[in-house]
Amino acid sequence: MVMENYLNQNFHAVKSKHSSDEVLRKWRSLCHVVKNPKRRFRFTANLSKRNEAAAMRRTNQEKLRIAVLVSKAAFQFIKGANNGDYKVPEEVKDAGFDICADEAGSIVETHDLKSLKFHGGVEGLAEKLKTSTTNGLAIDNDGLARRQEVFGVNKFSESPQRRFWVFVWEALHDMTLMILAMCAFVSLVVGIATEGWPKGAHDGLGIVASILLVVFVTATSDYRQSLQFRDLDKEKKKISIQVTRNGYRQKLSIYELLPGDIVHLSIGDQVPTDGLFLSGFSVSIDESSLTGESEPAMVSAENPWLMSGTKVQDGSCKMLVTTVGMRTQWGKLMATLSEGGDDETPLQVKLNGVATVIGKIGLFFAIVTFAVLVQKLLTRKIIEQSQWSWSGDDALELLEYFAIAVTIVVVAVPEGLPLAVTLSLAFAMKKMMNDKALVRHLAACETMGSATSICSDKTGTLTTNRMTVVKSCICLDIKDVNKQSKHDIPDKALKILLQSIFTNTGGEVVNNKEGKRDILGTPTEAAILDFGLSLGGDFQTVRQASTVLRVEPFNSSKKQMGVVLKLPEGGVRAHCKGASEIILAACNKVVNVDGEVVDLKEGSLNHLQSTIDQFASEALRTLCLAYIDLDKSVTAETPIPSSGYTCIGIVGIKDPVRPGVKESVALCRSAGITVRMVTGDNINTANAIARECGILRDDGIAIEGPVFREKSLEELDEIIPKIQVMARSSPLDKHTLVKHLRTTFGEVVAVTGDGTNDAPALHEADIGLAMGIAGTEVAKESADVIILDDNFSTIVTVAKWGRSVYVNIQKFVQFQLTVNIVALLVNFTSACLTGSTPLTAVQLLWVNMIMDTLGALALATEPPNDALMKRTPVGRQGNFISNVMWRNIFGQSLYQFIVIWLLQSKGKSFYGLYGHNSDLILNTLIFNSFVFCQLFNEVNSREMEKVNVLNGIWKNNVFVSVLSATVVFQVIIIEFLGTFASTSPLTMRQWYYSVLTGFLSMPIAVVLKMIPV
Repeated sequence: MVMENYLNQNFHAVKSKHSSDEVLRKWRSLCHVVKNPKRRFRFTANLSKRNEAAAMRRTNQEKLRIAVLVSKAAFQFIKGANNGDYKVPEEVKDAGFDICADEAGSIVETHDLKSLKFHGGVEGLAEKLKTSTTNGLAIDNDGLARRQEVFGVNKFSESPQRRFWVFVWEALHDMTLMILAMCAFVSLVVGIATEGWPKGAHDGLGIVASILLVVFVTATSDYRQSLQFRDLDKEKKKISIQVTRNGYRQKLSIYELLPGDIVHLSIGDQVPTDGLFLSGFSVSIDESSLTGESEPAMVSAENPWLMSGTKVQDGSCKMLVTTVGMRTQWGKLMATLSEGGDDETPLQVKLNGVATVIGKIGLFFAIVTFAVLVQKLLTRKIIEQSQWSWSGDDALELLEYFAIAVTIVVVAVPEGLPLAVTLSLAFAMKKMMNDKALVRHLAACETMGSATSICSDKTGTLTTNRMTVVKSCICLDIKDVNKQSKHDIPDKALKILLQSIFTNTGGEVVNNKEGKRDILGTPTEAAILDFGLSLGGDFQTVRQASTVLRVEPFNSSKKQMGVVLKLPEGGVRAHCKGASEIILAACNKVVNVDGEVVDLKEGSLNHLQSTIDQFASEALRTLCLAYIDLDKSVTAETPIPSSGYTCIGIVGIKDPVRPGVKESVALCRSAGITVRMVTGDNINTANAIARECGILRDDGIAIEGPVFREKSLEELDEIIPKIQVMARSSPLDKHTLVKHLRTTFGEVVAVTGDGTNDAPALHEADIGLAMGIAGTEVAKESADVIILDDNFSTIVTVAKWGRSVYVNIQKFVQFQLTVNIVALLVNFTSACLTGSTPLTAVQLLWVNMIMDTLGALALATEPPNDALMKRTPVGRQGNFISNVMWRNIFGQSLYQFIVIWLLQSKGKSFYGLYGHNSDLILNTLIFNSFVFCQLFNEVNSREMEKVNVLNGIWKNNVFVSVLSATVVFQVIIIEFLGTFASTSPLTMRQWYYSVLTGFLSMPIAVVLKMIPV
């Protein structure tokens, strides 16, 4: 179609993610006919503010970068005053603290080692903040309030919520409504002057009342949308972090943090406040968000500065909070920036294009209609030879013509189209929150409806993430864990095993408020720690018996983690844990059944490899534990060896498949969506789980990451469509797979991720899905949707809602374009042939509200149904206004036009209308029939292809309410507001025929749906 081609040429360049400013500017420049820019472009990116923000950010980054560089060069002259001059303010002393918020903040902000030393280092600063570096803050509610008063709270200032009257004011900025208001004013003045009060004021007051009704309904709808977005924005900012307070470790919201708190940071966390490094290993921080530097900064006791808003790229540590909220560097940066809003979505842009095309057509028709009406008036006056004599009535008639022309523009420019997308997305996002999916970017909700491929993690998404060690092979002896006791393992081997479990871990065993034992850490770590405790191990005793020299946290590329310990007897030992086949390949010795260390011979190696395969075929995750004794000269800087290890044993961890996953995968398949599993696990484990979920089938390929990496481009093109499982994959493998699916095969790809290293794949994908429970803050920030319950079934729900949004907007566009076409044709042809229009300005304004705000409310908020998941996905190249829609639009438009034309030409004889008010009654019947045609067509639009349009209608309260309210208002307008709306009360017979005329559009819709396109 011509329109679709025009849209693709001019409005198709905007993508769901990462569109350039140039592309965003281009489509705005093409939108010439815009009635109300404030409203039309409210939910689009503010490019000028965005550029201001970018410039401000660059300035701040440069300032901070210079401060950091100066600090690193050890030029400690930033503060310029002698630290000995610092005096504690009296109010701070009275509150019980020895340092004020500004002093504590400036130490970290300026990286001032001299000041830090003056205050006694990190320990001294902790003392002045009245906290313990081991037990954290010990405070009650009074102490909490006192500390908040002195140091502030960890919240950033936000722009205030816009009030309802702001939306009313914006709705009044509609150019056509302003012109109509002027027409109303002139009509009032001329009418009262010629006909007196109140008769002469009726027309003008009718237009004013209609304008106010349109404005208030529009403002109410827009205000409710803004509240929904505000609520969603609050949800996005809910971040929790591990904190030691009152002597025990707990999860707190970052907004509850106070100076003196001890925060535990690990890979992927965002630093929530400014603070100082207390203890930790291999900590590297990505400071690019603050300084613009791409190189990570290494944080240690010598360089202890941790800045709010930066991200932990590697390692883990404990941090002393020194500064919170608007006093932090991130808070100051946020205060100077106004973010420019989210990018507009492709559908919003496309519908802006539709509105522009129809607006231009409407403007042309309006000008021609006005010209024809004026020409008819002039011709009549010339025939009457009164062209030089103009009365007040003539002026009012001319004004009425102008008002009709303006109102045609009001009806013809479908300003509500782009806003219907926002309304539908806001509604869907709110409902998706209840379904455990938090949408971070508007476009993701829309794009998910077009998804053709989902690349999903296994652990926690397809499985429950509730892990337990169920089988083990310690000292070459395979046992079911529930039948195993510590007496089955030789004492010497047990000691090394417990040392490996309790020291080489990212988890922790702590006591909670109630004094009960809690295991903290990832589900995998918790399962292994629980296994160690079941063997009679004491976590704290084993940890305190040795000194940690070096830690290498788990790395998804290496698939392993390690620790170097200084033993109490003086030796040095490294423990290693990770993917079984990788760790086993690094071993040349093994602990045998007697607890003795022996060479790893072929028989023992085959036994261990077959054990790994056996565990994996039972859908168990396998981990291998090993150790190596090192030279005493080893230091914290010495890398952990990559070979020469002694294998302690292998554990098999059960992670059951989530209930409902198999059904969800089957639903995706029926919806034309391919599900692929991408996991770091052993290929046998991955295959077993994939078959259980219904992902891996006989025609699919299961491949390992290292094999995938070695393939040539030609081989990749051949195998990628068949890949259903990728095991032992690295983040780069996932990124490569996603990129190929998108670029080579034109797929719309959704990807799940939870780790920091998943960020590139989440960024590359059309829709990045981060895990709300297991996901790191870095992954969540790179994602478009956060799956709050980490459940694959929720991802399918997101796809269903995405399709619902797309289809709902199509329904609304079909409905609105039908009204546009009929309203234009009726008024234009009537003006040309009869010299008058059957629909007045007030009536057209009411029709505009039915099709714009109320129509969007009714059709754009239709909830999803299961039938949506039986359609094939739209994909990347689907036409938005389909041939099916054009068929329905033109069919219904033709019927409505014929009906109204017949009423105009034969209506008087059909209804037996005679007398002075017959024209008024006929125009009322035309108006009433036209409105009921729109109401029944609104019902028809619920289904574009199915005959049964009433299915589930009573479950949609919004639709029923809008329809009922429209009918009630229509009755009031006809029966009681005739003076203002130029209508006359109708008889029961006339009402019956008006409703019947509208109802006949339903059987006509059935006939239309049988016409193949």
